[in-house]
Amino acid sequence: MLDFLVTAQQQLLATSVWELLAVLLALAYLLLALRENSLCWYCALASTAIYTGLFWDVSLLMESGLNVYYMAMAVYGWWQWRENKSGEGAINPNKNAIEISRWPLQKHFLAWAVIAVLTLVSGSLLASKTTAALPYLDSFTTWGSVLTTWMVTRKILENWLYWIVIDGVSIFLYIDRGLHLTSLLFVAYVIIVVFGFFAWRRRMSVGEPEGLVVQS
Repeated sequence: MLDFLVTAQQQLLATSVWELLAVLLALAYLLLALRENSLCWYCALASTAIYTGLFWDVSLLMESGLNVYYMAMAVYGWWQWRENKSGEGAINPNKNAIEISRWPLQKHFLAWAVIAVLTLVSGSLLASKTTAALPYLDSFTTWGSVLTTWMVTRKILENWLYWIVIDGVSIFLYIDRGLHLTSLLFVAYVIIVVFGFFAWRRRMSVGEPEGLVVQS
């Protein structure tokens, strides 16, 4: 444990200004998303733009491509979360364009089936065609992140539960690759997303006194 903390401290001291800024913006995104504040998407756009360049510079091309997707989702998420307008065109700042909702169990089964298939396909390709480390776990976190990010833009309550699993696996991946500082960041993510789930569920219950909204 001491060696882990020492290594993390050394990596923190060696962290570039751009990487530090990207980390801070990523944390700001998550904390603002927890509060349903649409400013989170500005932080997400800036953070992922920085990470796109950082990952490209160190030849992590798949990670760089994933962050390009995150940038597109930041724009889409902002559009979905923008404030509603009344019939006269006036903005109502107290009501979001979409409300928090839940998926029925069938959608979750379908979502995980799709993630599993994509993970097996891309993991197999990476294992046979490249020297990628832990190709199946890496594929799982990538495809899981793609779907779950879209769920955030649609304010699906269970996105927080998906992130617990994905971020938890990511912690193992980053420790295995010696990225101890990044693994600590994801430990913080796991803690924050737990609070995020309960915060969204509480708001959803208050907004729907007769029960939770379920998307068909």
